[in-house]
Amino acid sequence: MDWGLALAALGIGVVVGLTGMGGGALMTPVLVLFFGVPPLTAVSSDLIVSAAMKPVGSVVHMRHGTVHWKLVLWLVIGSVPAAFSGALIIALLGPIAGLSAFVKTALGVVLLIAATGLIVRSYFALAEYARHRRGDRDLPSSGYRAEVQVRILPTLIVGIVGGLMVGLTSVGSGSFIIIALMLLYPMLTANKLVGTDLVQAVPLVIAAAAGHLLFGDVDWGIVWPLVVGSIPGAFIGAQLSSRISGGIVRRALALVLLVAGLKMLNVSNELTLAALVAAFLGGTIGWMVVRRQHGLPPTARQERKIKERERREAEESNA
Repeated sequence: MDWGLALAALGIGVVVGLTGMGGGALMTPVLVLFFGVPPLTAVSSDLIVSAAMKPVGSVVHMRHGTVHWKLVLWLVIGSVPAAFSGALIIALLGPIAGLSAFVKTALGVVLLIAATGLIVRSYFALAEYARHRRGDRDLPSSGYRAEVQVRILPTLIVGIVGGLMVGLTSVGSGSFIIIALMLLYPMLTANKLVGTDLVQAVPLVIAAAAGHLLFGDVDWGIVWPLVVGSIPGAFIGAQLSSRISGGIVRRALALVLLVAGLKMLNVSNELTLAALVAAFLGGTIGWMVVRRQHGLPPTARQERKIKERERREAEESNA
């Protein structure tokens, strides 16, 4: 067994458990960029691992009732055949020269979408937090802000595009689809959004994994170390989630995915570094502005100081 792979999977599992993001956005580029695994093999092997891991996170949301089942139904109708077709497309393109480069380029594009998805999710989480901090609890986080009317055709298209992305690259179920749902259904609350996305991803990833088992390039010597590392990693991450801010980790991961996506697209080191610096500076300033717009102090540290001061003043007044 390759213990280096298992250790990498352990770290990725911790991040997944901590943030709830899809592991494919990290696992596949790590396999390609750091372990020299061919892109198609990395995609196929990662999908097998994801198919085994995805049902675990979805069970919690099903128990809590934070799943919009009609949305899941129409997403799955589009995504399952598309995900299987993604693997079939790769098989049909197999004899064509440049398949590996095609998969690598597609992966780079999807990673940039995943980075955007993390930022969007952080924004919605901040907006939800600000709403509750203001005491506006008329609309509970586990329910609807209003009755959501399912838009069948757009939802089907989202499922088809997302399924095809996952079938081709193993990435997309937790990035493209969740962004599309945010845009299509802005009245859907954060918990319902995440729960719906996680549940629809289960049959989607299983279909993609089945396609890659039949047509792809699964390497079981890679799969087993990933499983051995990712399962305890996800458990550790879940335990740490109550102690570490998932929002900070998500924003840091967005920068990591930005770099990984650009390197998959063969962008030079100089341009990648420039993009990283610009994203970090612009993101930091932009985040402060967004916090102010939602009635929060510019930084979380300032917010903690204000809360501590208010707590001390309350204790002194009650003394």
